Amino acid sequence: MSYRDEVELYAKKMAPVCVENDTIPDSLFSEYSVNRGLRDLNGKGVLTGLTGISKVVSFEEQPDGTRVPCEGQLWYRGYNVNDLVQEALSSGFGFERTTYLLLFGEKPTDDQMEEFKDILAHSRHLPTNFTRDVIMKAPTQDVMNSMMRSILTLASYDEDALSTDITDTIMQCIRLIAIFPMLAVYGYHAYNHYENLSSMYIHRPDPERSAAENLLMMLRPNMKYDSIEAIVLDICLMLHMEHGGGNNSTFTTRVVTSSGSDTYAAIAAAMASLKGPRHGGANLKVMDMMDDIRAHIRDWNDEEEIEAYLKKIVDGDAFDHKGLIYGMGHAVYSISDPREKIFKGFVRRLAEAKKQGHELELYENVEKIAPKVIAEKRKIYKGVSPNVDFYSGFCYSMLNIPRELYTPLFATARISGWCAHRLEELVGTSKIIRPAYMSVMKEK
Repeated sequence: MSYRDEVELYAKKMAPVCVENDTIPDSLFSEYSVNRGLRDLNGKGVLTGLTGISKVVSFEEQPDGTRVPCEGQLWYRGYNVNDLVQEALSSGFGFERTTYLLLFGEKPTDDQMEEFKDILAHSRHLPTNFTRDVIMKAPTQDVMNSMMRSILTLASYDEDALSTDITDTIMQCIRLIAIFPMLAVYGYHAYNHYENLSSMYIHRPDPERSAAENLLMMLRPNMKYDSIEAIVLDICLMLHMEHGGGNNSTFTTRVVTSSGSDTYAAIAAAMASLKGPRHGGANLKVMDMMDDIRAHIRDWNDEEEIEAYLKKIVDGDAFDHKGLIYGMGHAVYSISDPREKIFKGFVRRLAEAKKQGHELELYENVEKIAPKVIAEKRKIYKGVSPNVDFYSGFCYSMLNIPRELYTPLFATARISGWCAHRLEELVGTSKIIRPAYMSVMKEK
């Protein structure tokens, strides 16, 4: 018997013991008023900090203290994200402009924007032989793990890696923001070459192009892309780059930062959080679900047929038997997710350009029918509407982006928000984040 087989047998034997001794009755959570997931029974998050970086609005507080659901809003540094998107359409480089805003708290002037773009361009390079010796050394389908390994290895090339000085932290953040597209795309190409036996393409980034343009250029063998593709991806990055301090990966960034740890460790920890299917991996679940729906729905315009199958999904009789319609509902938003409302318009433009209108109709039918099915089958405390993940996977598929890169693209956007929160945590607080857990252990 091999060592691995021996350990596996032991683990199988001990798994039931772990389950038996680690199970805490649901009744105790209610008895001790413990808010699971740091959310109360009404879905409201437990207040654990303050931030001036962004604001998520989903309810309106009434004079009598009640909360009434409202159309969702998302604000970055005092600016409504809708307005920032419109500005990006006329000025370009939306991801870069919004990154400056998040990091430094103010919009850049034209001169400041040109300087910041130059700094990002100059930072968009990897150490000598890093791609060969680190990224290609252990290729994996899990590009998020590949990126985490690269992030932690980059600390070895930084003499000030352990510094929490603001100047050093800004330098580290800018460097990581700049090279994240390279870590993601090169990590995928290494996997695609060594595991899928495909050709290897390592294109160097162009200092004159935006992050969105470089992503598409580095990913594609011919380096070609259309302007509508670059615009849509740029807007997608903007909408994913920040969502308050309470989302799992950003909170992870702040928790690790509060311990005094370094930038590389904090961002790697955030990556580990984001890769989970309950967080950044949600759009992959939407794509898998839509594949299943296509396979079982004969007429994509037959609303009754779609409704019947969605009921089977909610009942746990179809798809992954989890009883969830992925891409529907959000931990914070109630009536609508503002990112989805903005993004859907761009997805529609891209679908028209790609002649994917029929595919879009299926998504729109599911979007229309799913809230009704969920409301009938589940006890819900707030409205159910599509979130940004419902359409983002479809958008990536139209851009011919492989599924292995869906969550890494989310990370490429969200790192700007993580870095902003790391800076805010370093500047504004001096206490380690340490919530309490009540012991229900029985003394023996």
